[in-house]
Amino acid sequence: MEKIVVLGVGNILMQDEGFGVRVVEEITRRYTFPEHVQILDGGTLGMELLRFIAGVDYLLIIDAVNGGGMPGEFYQFANEEVKVYFKQKVSMHELGVQDVLTALELLGEPVKEIVVLGVQPAVIDIGLELSQVVQPAIDQAVLRTITVLDSWGINCLPHT
Repeated sequence: MEKIVVLGVGNILMQDEGFGVRVVEEITRRYTFPEHVQILDGGTLGMELLRFIAGVDYLLIIDAVNGGGMPGEFYQFANEEVKVYFKQKVSMHELGVQDVLTALELLGEPVKEIVVLGVQPAVIDIGLELSQVVQPAIDQAVLRTITVLDSWGINCLPHT
């Protein structure tokens, strides 16, 4: 069975920078997933994430993304687009997505398919709450996550 990871990254102590983590928290509140699908809070682990995503076939990363758009603007990148965008380090946190993907390839464990969902942050400052501009993007990110997982053949069961 193929291994799938949904990885929320970011720093929840820095308002919108914690977007990815807040999305995976919401996803786990709303849905149950098959055993071979892991929903992970990657926080700001950086290269330490390698041990959690090594051997993954499909990887979905959710993050705050500095794509140059308006605050609250939603982004979705896939496969080669991910490598292009993250070479420019548009991720708001210290993960170094490109470094992790390169390390996986060097280890002979490249990801078959990767998708990044992100939102342009409005506020990166000390605080636990997402800004009013970014908060509504949580629902959009949850729905897009379920859509991506569905395209990978995953049946997500909503909690009742």
